Amino acid sequence: MANLQGLIVAGKYQLEKKIGKGSFGEIYQAVNLTNGSKFGIKSELIDCEYPQLVYESRIYDSLRGGPGIPYLYWFGSESDYRFLVMDLLGPSLEALFDSCKRAFSLKTVLIMTEQMISRIEYLHSQHYIHRDIKPENFVIGTENRKNFIYIIDYGLCKKYMNWRTGEHIPYIEGKSLTGTARYASINTHIGIEQSRRDDLEGLAYVLIYFLKGKLPWQDINLQDKADRYEAIKNLKITTSVSELCQGIPVEFSALVNYSKSLQFEETPDYTYLKRLFQNLMFKLKFENDYVYDWTLLSDSNENITNSKSPKKRNNNNNN
Repeated sequence: MANLQGLIVAGKYQLEKKIGKGSFGEIYQAVNLTNGSKFGIKSELIDCEYPQLVYESRIYDSLRGGPGIPYLYWFGSESDYRFLVMDLLGPSLEALFDSCKRAFSLKTVLIMTEQMISRIEYLHSQHYIHRDIKPENFVIGTENRKNFIYIIDYGLCKKYMNWRTGEHIPYIEGKSLTGTARYASINTHIGIEQSRRDDLEGLAYVLIYFLKGKLPWQDINLQDKADRYEAIKNLKITTSVSELCQGIPVEFSALVNYSKSLQFEETPDYTYLKRLFQNLMFKLKFENDYVYDWTLLSDSNENITNSKSPKKRNNNNNN
């Protein structure tokens, strides 16, 4: 794709710089020329092989106003591209995990867990399953929303229920893997149609990854994708829950076991799951104060910078 920096979209959003890239296209930071507000803009070529933004814009409309759902301001075409204008958001949990040397404290994971369950619960309440639960698809907000976790990337979302009739999608076998193999549920690996339970099993793997730094199947690097997926599936099946969750609180084993116990059409008990982790926080005397590991890291870096360059800070204040 060409560099679209400087392009004005919808008559008022000017693309400032590229901030991300996906299989669909690129993401830019943009400014509203009328008031200086910042936005995020997804772009894709109109004639791209696998267009995604039309479908994703419809899902944004369906989810509009929900907690942890980015707001869609405009969707349309300019010259050879489609653009989706949305809230400008902060880094992903994967990027923050990297910044924290790939180790999150138990407190940070527990604060995140309640929000992440709630985001999935809202998506499910609108009759969608995400189908690609992974650290890259949860991000934090900016400015006064920097402690708030958003769920993003709805390109693989799917309706699991007809909201008019209440009819659930049928149980099907022989499906190819949709999502990210590292965090995919075992049922997804063996070709069973995904439903709400699979999003929760994926979340369990994400949380264990954050606590332990890696998952047992993470080092499988076979070049052939089919062979790699098969090896990951086999190791997931043969790794016991007790082995997977060794050294971390039993509540995470409970999440894995609960998600695996759900029937295909069964509605998860999200309240039970949130209470499970709230009770663990209470037992450990952790406060849900939204002070994450990266918050402390940011404060520490700021203090170091300030202590090292007081003259520069004073000069800046005089300008």
